[in-house]
Order: sequence, then C-alpha cells, then structure tokens
Amino acid sequence: MTTTLTAINEAVLTEALTGLTSTPQKSLSPWLFYDELGSQLFDEITALPEYYLTRTERAIFTDHADDIFLALGAAVTIAELGAGTAAKTGILLRAATRFQPRVLYQPIDISPSALDAAVASMSVISGVRIKPQVANYITEPFHIDRLPQHKVLALYIGSSIGNFSPIEAGSILCNLRRHLQPGDALLLGTDLAPGAAKSVETLIAAYDDAAGVTAAFNLNVLTRLNRELGADFDLTAFAHRARWNARCSRMEMHLESLTTQTVHIAGKAIPFAAGETIHTENSYKFTAASLQELLASSSFAPTHTFTDSAHTFAVTLATAV
Repeated sequence: MTTTLTAINEAVLTEALTGLTSTPQKSLSPWLFYDELGSQLFDEITALPEYYLTRTERAIFTDHADDIFLALGAAVTIAELGAGTAAKTGILLRAATRFQPRVLYQPIDISPSALDAAVASMSVISGVRIKPQVANYITEPFHIDRLPQHKVLALYIGSSIGNFSPIEAGSILCNLRRHLQPGDALLLGTDLAPGAAKSVETLIAAYDDAAGVTAAFNLNVLTRLNRELGADFDLTAFAHRARWNARCSRMEMHLESLTTQTVHIAGKAIPFAAGETIHTENSYKFTAASLQELLASSSFAPTHTFTDSAHTFAVTLATAV
C-alpha cells in the first residue's frame, strides 16, 4: 500500500519507526493515541465505573474551585496543556467568572476534533473567550497570551503528567515554566500511589475495564498506524495488557503479540516474537515527596494541595518562582 505522508504523518512515522525498532523494548509514544477515535474512546474511559481518576478530580474541583481562585488573589488568563474536550475545565472557568468579569481561556491540544468539542461546550459560559491552539505541546512550539494586569494560570490536569517518565515530566514543566513569569501559577492534577486508601487491584481495574474500552483505546494506535502509514498490523494478533510496576510506581499499558509475526511500515519489516510487547503508556503514581521533587526541579513552589477524602488523587496549586 502506498501512503502519501503529510507533515503530521511524517511525525507519526518517525515516532513509530523509532519506537518499534527500539531495543530491548518496543514502544509507542502515548500522544499517538489521540486521533479522532482515540480521543472519543478516552472520553468513554473517563466515564467508566472503574476509572476513578476523572470523577475524583472533578469532585475536587467542585469542592475547591473557589478556594483555588481565592488563593491566586489576582485576575488570571487561563491556558491548558492537553485540554482534550475540557470536560472538567468548565468547573474552573465558571469559578473564575465569579472573581473576574472576563476570562481568556487557551486550550492547547493535538486533536482538532477534541478542541472543537471543548470550544462548543465552553462557549456557553458567559464571560469566557476561547482561543484554541492545535499543537503537540511535547514536541512542538506553543504560545500563551497574557492579558494586561493578569497572571497566567496554567492547567495541567487529568493526571496527564503521569504519562511521562520523571525526566520527561520535568522537561515538560520546565518548558511550560519558560512561558510563565514569576508569580504565575500552575494547577497540576496527579494520581497518588497505592496505599491504605487505594489497592493495586483498584489501579489495574482502572486500566483494564470489564467493558474493554481501554483495550479498544490501546489497540486503536495500531489502527492509526495502518491508516496513516499503510502499516499491516493484524489487530487480532495483539492483546491489551495492563501491569503495575511497583519499582517505578507506575501503571503500564502494553500490546502483546500473540504469535510470532512480522509487521511492515513504510518498507520496514518489524519482527515480533510471541509474547513480545509494545509498551504504549505509563501512568506514574505520585507520593508527596516525588511531587515536591518534580515541582522544585522545574522552578515551581507548591502553595496549596487539595485531595479527596480518601487521599487517592491530588490537585496542587504551585507558583512559578
């Protein structure tokens, strides 16, 4: 099959070939999940009974949104990395309009369809002006506008930071910090490590739901490579796997090859042994100490931390220093 590559496809091809030829572990970057169908499937995941993260963070916002803006103590311009459809962000935007008459909201995301949905849902909030930006904030330049006499409040919520290794997460926050001035703020959502309040079994269920939506989300990355790159992955020859890695304090998602096989991408033959996996996602779980270390290393100082009553999830407000 011959595929004409766009600039976006070129980025997908580079990532696919780099990751799938890596040794000793094949991998694919999680940003590849988020084509139109992937974004839709992720929204379905967030509503699943097993996936506690979204509803817990939403409840924290509902309980503490006013506290967050009181703590900021100034008018803010809001920018959001990896906004997606911004399903929870409306809670924060409505709270912001209780403290200032107009709010500029800048959602940044790789998925145009997700941003379209965000614009449609946020446009009904009186006083909010939306300036969306299609960008892969990990690999591409992005910008944040600032209104006169306003702080910037950067949102990085949904435990998105957990998808990256500690080094990568620090790099993302350092890059964000370069867009901010001292006194600006970051609101960071992080899932907490298992312990007395949350079992490993609860974690695994959140990434391997009974309805199979997360499995479909994981396998869709192969569908994307077939469609955009002319690859020949047989989806029935791969299976979704979710694993807890206690040593690294992270959930892992893999796609396991069920047989010995060879896949072709852009003329490149990629061999798979039976049982070999493609590592598609990490979701790091934080302790108070690891969160403090991450923020300090990227020039942020935490000022307030909000959690649910069971201490399974944290929303941290930090100041750029």
